[in-house]
Amino acid sequence: MITEILNFVEEHEQWRGRECINLIPSENIMSPQVRSLLSSEIGHRYTSPGRFYMGTRLIDEIERFGEEIAMKLFKAETADLRPLSGHIADLIFLANMAKRGDVLMCVSADDGGYPGIWRGGLPSVLGLEVEAFPFSKDRMNIQVNKAQEAIVKVKPKVIVFGASLFLFPHPVSELTEAARAVGACVGFDGSHVMGLIAGERFQSPLQDGSSVLFGSTHKTFFGPQGGIILADEEVGTVLKEKIYPVFVDNAHWNRITALTLALAEMEKFGSVYAGQVIRNSQALGRALDDYGFPVVGSSLGYTESHQVLMNFGGYKRGREVAEKLEKSNIIADCGVRLGTSEVTRRGMKEGEMEKIAQLIKEVIIDEKASSKVRAEVEDLAEEFQKVNYCFQT
Repeated sequence: MITEILNFVEEHEQWRGRECINLIPSENIMSPQVRSLLSSEIGHRYTSPGRFYMGTRLIDEIERFGEEIAMKLFKAETADLRPLSGHIADLIFLANMAKRGDVLMCVSADDGGYPGIWRGGLPSVLGLEVEAFPFSKDRMNIQVNKAQEAIVKVKPKVIVFGASLFLFPHPVSELTEAARAVGACVGFDGSHVMGLIAGERFQSPLQDGSSVLFGSTHKTFFGPQGGIILADEEVGTVLKEKIYPVFVDNAHWNRITALTLALAEMEKFGSVYAGQVIRNSQALGRALDDYGFPVVGSSLGYTESHQVLMNFGGYKRGREVAEKLEKSNIIADCGVRLGTSEVTRRGMKEGEMEKIAQLIKEVIIDEKASSKVRAEVEDLAEEFQKVNYCFQT
């Protein structure tokens, strides 16, 4: 039994860690230093507000230090590292800022919004009505004028910007006045673009008018899997007071320790990293377009984030494409959103994006034998095993 478990992990690390090119936009890799902290002695320990548990003074200091870096990095008045995931951060925001019967306005799941806050997700549990932002699939963004009218008409209690399919910054500043006029609390789910926000290469939601920025810490942000909440003083104080014991009890302090180091890495290297992520995405989109792939947003420069989208006309065809790519060790999702965060952190740049586009062409258009493409992928992956944009020891 133990041999089988250890062998599964070893095989996975060899395959996914050394032999594949990972283009899943919701994934990234941690630095060796951050990864090592997940298995530290702190992983055994508890702490809690009010110092119920003794022996926590150094863990408490780590939490304080991490919050300070996060507030500086995201230009926030409060920060909380305790949410166990981006989804839990969504839950904390919605449950505290709205009550049963209130209306939430967000991007529809059909337009690339996060299914977790759409109908059938958290709102169904919290008793919230959900209305969609008017959305242009041609421009892959919220329609400002129609959204202003919808906000005035619907009078949502909470508004959430952000999406799972997120190519371009959302018009937060353009819609904040209408939101405030109807008394809506404005939140921004930055799960996918948190690292680009920290690197000041996407948009700055809290400065644009959002009261709260929340989301995951392991997509463009290169920390451990988990969540984070950044907010202004008024709303942030409310959320911090409500997190324990309702939404999070033990907050996994090894994760928070690892996140604190990742925050320090982002403070030092985030701007250069985020800029390269976006350049890589645009280069990948351009190269795929040149090969005749159905890349979305060509007239708009393809993307301003870590994502490139290819529209193959539906989930069935998208799955077929993703399965073919996987046989050649190119890992993507079935929506054929291609993310450049991990390959960027491994040190790849625009030239490698052109090579990746060529490999995708060999698989999908040329129908080259997967074994031959896989050998090319493994050779390319092996050249980029070192993690970049981190403190070297």
